[in-house]
Amino acid sequence: MAEEEIKRRTRIQDVTRQMRKNKSAMFGLGLLFIIVTLSVGAPLFAPHDPHDVDLDRQLKPGFWSDDGLPGFYLGTDALGRDLLSRLFYGGRVTLSVGFVALGFAVGMGILMGISAGYFGGAVDNVVMRIVDILFAYPALLLALVVAGTLGRGIDKAMLAIGIVYTPQMARVVRGAVLSIKETEYIEAEHAIGSSTWRIIFKHVLPNSLAPIIVYSTLMLATAILDAAALGFLGVGAQAPSPEWGLALSLSRKYLVTGAWWAATFPGIAILLSVISLNLLGDGLRDALDPRLKGGAKL
Repeated sequence: MAEEEIKRRTRIQDVTRQMRKNKSAMFGLGLLFIIVTLSVGAPLFAPHDPHDVDLDRQLKPGFWSDDGLPGFYLGTDALGRDLLSRLFYGGRVTLSVGFVALGFAVGMGILMGISAGYFGGAVDNVVMRIVDILFAYPALLLALVVAGTLGRGIDKAMLAIGIVYTPQMARVVRGAVLSIKETEYIEAEHAIGSSTWRIIFKHVLPNSLAPIIVYSTLMLATAILDAAALGFLGVGAQAPSPEWGLALSLSRKYLVTGAWWAATFPGIAILLSVISLNLLGDGLRDALDPRLKGGAKL
C-alpha cells in the first residue's frame, strides 16, 4: 500500500513538472484562471448592474473613444447596459453550462464505457450501438434537436450538450478499459478471487483517469462553444441573460452600424475561453501520456 502511494505521488510530481515546462499549457491555465475568477467573482468585479437598462446611453463606445461614458470601459449594448459587467456575469452562465454538461457526459460516459469495455459481449454490443447512433449526427445538430425537443432554456441546453458528449466519453473510457483489463495485475486480481466491483473501482477506473482527464479538458472547450452556439441560435439561454452566445446573437446586427463592440467583446470572451482550455488540454495530454507528443490529438 505504501509503495502504491509513493508511486502515485511520484507520478503526480512528474506530471506537475512536465506541465510547468510547457509554456503554452501554463499560459492556458493562467488565462483560464483569470476567466473563471472574473466570472465567479462577478459581483465583486463588475462596475455596474448587468441588468440596469438606460436607453439614453445605448450603444455608447468604451475607453477608446471620446464619446464614451465614464465608468463604462467597454461601452454599452443596445439597451444601455454595461458591457463589461455583462461579460463578467455572462461568464458565470456560459461556464456553468459547460461544466454541468461535462459532468453529465463524464458520469454517463464512464458508466457506459466501463460496462461495455469490462463486461463485453451483449452489453458491449448494445451500448456501442447506442453510441454509434448518436455519433451518426453532427454534435451541434443533435444538440439542437434535443434542445428543441426539451424546450428552450439554460437547463435544457445543459442536458442537450451533456447528451451529445456522452458517447464520445463512453468511447474513450471503453478504449482505456479494454487495454487495462488485459494486464497482468487484473488477471492476478481475478486469480485471488477479487470481486468484480473491487477490480473496477480499485484498479480499472483509477487507471483510466488519465485519458478521461485529458479528454474532459478538451471536451469542456467544445461544450462551452456549443453552449454559446445554442444561445446564439435562440434555444439556449434566454433574454435578459448576459450569456455570451446570446449577447453575440442580439448584437451581431450592430457590427455593420458602427457599434462593433457590442458583439465583438462577447465573441472575444468565447474565443479566449476555448483557447485556454485547448492549450491546457494539450499540455495535460503531453504530461499524462508522453507517447502522444507530436502524435494525433484526441
